[in-house]
Amino acid sequence: MKLKEKHTAEISERDGANESPWETGLPSISINSGYQPDTTYDCLVVGAGITGLTAALVMQNAGKNVLLADAYSPGFGTTGGTSAHINTFADTTYKEAESAFGEAGAQLFADAINEGFRIIKNHVDTYKIDCDFKIKPGYLYAEDEEQAKQLDDVYNGAVKVRVKVNYTDKVPTPVSYQKALVFDEQAQFHPLKYLRAIENAYLSNGGIILQNTKIEDVSSQNNILIAKSEKGNINAKKVIYATHIPPGLSSFNFRCAPYRSYVLGVKLTRDAYPDALIYDMEEPYHYFRTHVIEGQPLLIVGGNDHKTGHEDPEKAFADLEKYVRKHYPVSSVKYKWSSQYYIPVDGFPYIGQMPGAADGVYCATGYNGNGMMLGTIAGKILSDLVTGEDSKYAAVFSPSRIKPIAGFTEFVKENADAAYHFVADRLSIHETDSIKRLRPDSGGVLEVDGKKIAAYRDTDGELHTLSPVCTHAKCIVNWNQEEKSWDCPCHGARYDVYGTILNGPATRNLQKIDYELKEEK
Repeated sequence: MKLKEKHTAEISERDGANESPWETGLPSISINSGYQPDTTYDCLVVGAGITGLTAALVMQNAGKNVLLADAYSPGFGTTGGTSAHINTFADTTYKEAESAFGEAGAQLFADAINEGFRIIKNHVDTYKIDCDFKIKPGYLYAEDEEQAKQLDDVYNGAVKVRVKVNYTDKVPTPVSYQKALVFDEQAQFHPLKYLRAIENAYLSNGGIILQNTKIEDVSSQNNILIAKSEKGNINAKKVIYATHIPPGLSSFNFRCAPYRSYVLGVKLTRDAYPDALIYDMEEPYHYFRTHVIEGQPLLIVGGNDHKTGHEDPEKAFADLEKYVRKHYPVSSVKYKWSSQYYIPVDGFPYIGQMPGAADGVYCATGYNGNGMMLGTIAGKILSDLVTGEDSKYAAVFSPSRIKPIAGFTEFVKENADAAYHFVADRLSIHETDSIKRLRPDSGGVLEVDGKKIAAYRDTDGELHTLSPVCTHAKCIVNWNQEEKSWDCPCHGARYDVYGTILNGPATRNLQKIDYELKEEK
């Protein structure tokens, strides 16, 4: 199992302890930032994932002077933990899109997804990127009558927005099914090889990257945006938050729900690897594809998603492994990792001017499980907004859109859930002495001597103690044993074992607590 040996105070390669196969053998890149503090940049892009780097490259190629800053390093977040499927369909079905946004909205959604797909392929062709990009058929199958009805809805919705799809009775899966669809010309790739090439293209054209640079705040003065960081102020005419969800307390915390998704890289005992992208319609769902890592084909298996901080990640991995062993001849599990995404209440991403922020501060969030396509088209939409180009998607994806009906039920449910955890998680922590029995490399939220403590014991036996109160909205964090992180169940903020922010929307680290372990009586 590819598991990082130990968290240290140094920057890790991604936002979790488990190594994804995309990190394996990935060469480092030398970044000479070229940053000049006295310069006012045309645009500051915050976040160097697929959205941020796509936007930065497009703007730099358009002649803009762009600065890209990341709190860690390119690909540190969700882009480095994706399962790397590229589809012409999405988690929000086209029928659901039409119900919420009308026929025109559903067509724009399909156009955006397809354009995101084309941008990735065009970059691969233009920059001759060796990123294992392959065109594959995609299969979606139903295992019972209820799922078959849902499958018909998927088919009818896709046909209506001119997405190529057909019924098929041949799916390369060992799972029994009643009905299935095939979407031709889907794709897969190695996300970090792709991102590294985009990064190189951006730098080669004069772009600037500041790694390990956390943007703490953005204010406006004399029509110039001033971004505060620990390395000093950065001046820019425009700012893009490409941070998966904007930092701080905002309306997005009530309109986007954080979810964790789990992935395995599995070696099989025989050549039973599918030459396709395959999806079921179970709840929780599963998906499969094949990728060759260092000469070894692996079955990439994902699913078992749940809200961040709500369920046991160890059980999620165990259930996923049990499922794949039931259907495939598994030799060993070579990789396991998880990642985070945000589900928007009305099904569409939020891309554009950030509500409540100064003019010219843009953001993108709410990609659901389709971050490769939607993150890419978001980069293009945001660059269009900065350069003054018209975008046909600007209105339908606007963060300021008001949909009083679409998503209202989900809006109420998600915010009731956050309120519940704010109260219930405080009451569920009982007095305990189990801090003395914490195993090495494990943690938990405990109450000792009347004080609530988030405690982690490292592999050397040293105890690290923190306040368990999330600095974003004061909910109580939960321990994620698999990724060795503190995860907030309310809005998805995540911290490493030392309390340092891994993912927003929190902007401050967990507070350290001095705790002296009493001797056993």
